[in-house]
Amino acid sequence: MTARTDTRSAGWRDWLTTDTPQSRAQARLGRAWAGWTAFRRNRLAVAGLLIVLALVVVAALAPVLAPYHPYAQDLNNRLLPPSAAHWLGTDAFGRDILSRLIHGARLTLMIVALVAATAPLAGLVIGTVAGYFGGWVDTVLMRITDIALAFPKLILALAFVAALGPGIENAVIAIAITSWPPYARMARAETLTVRRADFISAARLQGASSLRIILGHIMPLCVASLIVRTTLDMAGVILTAAGLGFLGLGAQPPLPEWGAMIANGRQYVLEQWWVAAMPGFAIFIVSLGFNLLGDGLRDVLDPKGD
Repeated sequence: MTARTDTRSAGWRDWLTTDTPQSRAQARLGRAWAGWTAFRRNRLAVAGLLIVLALVVVAALAPVLAPYHPYAQDLNNRLLPPSAAHWLGTDAFGRDILSRLIHGARLTLMIVALVAATAPLAGLVIGTVAGYFGGWVDTVLMRITDIALAFPKLILALAFVAALGPGIENAVIAIAITSWPPYARMARAETLTVRRADFISAARLQGASSLRIILGHIMPLCVASLIVRTTLDMAGVILTAAGLGFLGLGAQPPLPEWGAMIANGRQYVLEQWWVAAMPGFAIFIVSLGFNLLGDGLRDVLDPKGD
């Protein structure tokens, strides 16, 4: 049985790694297998992937994993140090910090997912349109991008949240609005390198419209770099969201947002250090995970790499 399984596995590997694929599906699966093989050789990247997957699992199973309700207060047990009953201690209202961190993972993942689904897409559209058409279209779009890049992201996000009002939804909108310019710059640069390529000229001669060329030929070439840049930027997104929460402009009480938890514990940082240190450590671990994952994806997906 073991020999048959090994033979079958070897057959799949040979099918995936062949130099003469018989179909597009086989070629795509072969590239995916080669990418995964290269990725898993990078131990730090695999560690980053495990951290991100752990965040997803914790967010999905938060009601099951959390030992207490995240909003449950017990003033008789306030500011308790880490113990068997409360692994990470309790805060000023007697709430279990571990439970709040676990439920806060949902907010963090929601912010990351919403920003990743909006800002890179907007930047991709603006950058490819500017790079493909050039001329006054490129000038106008890139000057708008330059203006947006001239402001620090957190300061600009603060301005938008101040105008829209505090809240987790407005914080996501503010972060997305301030995050698209780097993606636009990246997409424009890649579009400029391919817009005069032979396959683009061939598609144009066949009667393909500008919209079809951008959507079907140029944008897919930018996706790999976009994925890498998005993954690397997620650490910054988490820190920006935490900064807004720390200042009281992000998630509002009693939501267990990690930045707001640090703000609530800053007055106890010298004596009851765990109140602010535990959510800070969670932010550090998740940000590190996204950075390590992004580095690994860059090594695999970067066509200019070795």
